[in-house]
Amino acid sequence: MIKRILIPRFRRVGDSVLSVALCSSLRKTFPGATIDYVLNENIAPLFEGHPDIDHLITFSREDTRGTLAYIKKVRRVAREGRYDLIVDPRATPRTLWFALFSLSAPWRIGRKKRYNVLLHNHRVELKIEGKDEVERTLMLLSPLERVTDVVYDRDFKLYLAPGEKEEARQAMEQQGVDFSRPVIMCAVATQLPYKAWDMDRTRQVLARIIETYDARLIFNYAGKVEEETARRLYRMMNSHPNVSIDVNAPTLRGLAAMIANVDFFFGNEGGPRHISQALDIPSLAIYPPHISKTKWLPNASARFQGIHPYDLSDAARDKNLSYLEKYDFVTVDEVWKRLKPMLDLYLEGKMKRR
Repeated sequence: MIKRILIPRFRRVGDSVLSVALCSSLRKTFPGATIDYVLNENIAPLFEGHPDIDHLITFSREDTRGTLAYIKKVRRVAREGRYDLIVDPRATPRTLWFALFSLSAPWRIGRKKRYNVLLHNHRVELKIEGKDEVERTLMLLSPLERVTDVVYDRDFKLYLAPGEKEEARQAMEQQGVDFSRPVIMCAVATQLPYKAWDMDRTRQVLARIIETYDARLIFNYAGKVEEETARRLYRMMNSHPNVSIDVNAPTLRGLAAMIANVDFFFGNEGGPRHISQALDIPSLAIYPPHISKTKWLPNASARFQGIHPYDLSDAARDKNLSYLEKYDFVTVDEVWKRLKPMLDLYLEGKMKRR
């Protein structure tokens, strides 16, 4: 019988949000089990109060900076938890320590790697084309089909405590956000600048949004690199009064509460877009050439859409083209062709055309 479950999921925001589908699937499959989710300390608050997670186990920078300190903490977590099932979505040399200190666990599942044959007694091949990241991750539960009826839940959701959304709304209003008009969160920058869509093309699309819908735009950014990019774009838009450049949240959970209040999410692919989908906010994301839209736009639908150079022309797949030449296939008109029908639909309640 499986009573205690551990899911080590370090790394980035988007990966952690998508992997919460594992927690939800395991909750439905083993409703009486305790589910522990291992995360980086700065990401963990995003999952507080999640009904499918019993305990958040966090690792700080100090915990992961030194190998010995890290191993000691993993050992303590494993011994105190006495887990029956470990599901390791990454199966990296760092996460394998959880399995090493839990060799008595009857179920130690990880993605198939050449180096984890002795530590994971169930390894799953996840290098499968045509499946999104949620589908791939949930495949890790397939070995359990031998002993039970696995319930696969593809939804990945985030939850806010009562009052959090309203508190964020009040803070946003105090910072000048007018909720009588459509409000759109815009991911205009990326930590790695080359991943971001062309800034002038972004400016043109945002200008069309303002002109067509009189929408209020909130520029989302994190860190100095992204802030510099966002402020440069703001200046290119002549500090338009419909654009909010200083409305931000000090924490990821605060950002989630802000996103929960907007009408739409638009911009570059990344963690904030995954957060918006987990909160059921409609979105359109732009995917750079080297990022697979099939993989990183799970549960794509009329409500959650993306645009990728390969969607627009087979010529974009030419291996002789440079990265920027491929990205150039994403034009202002192609983005607007997909964005405008979504905005017409999801901004309908607040729309006031000029």
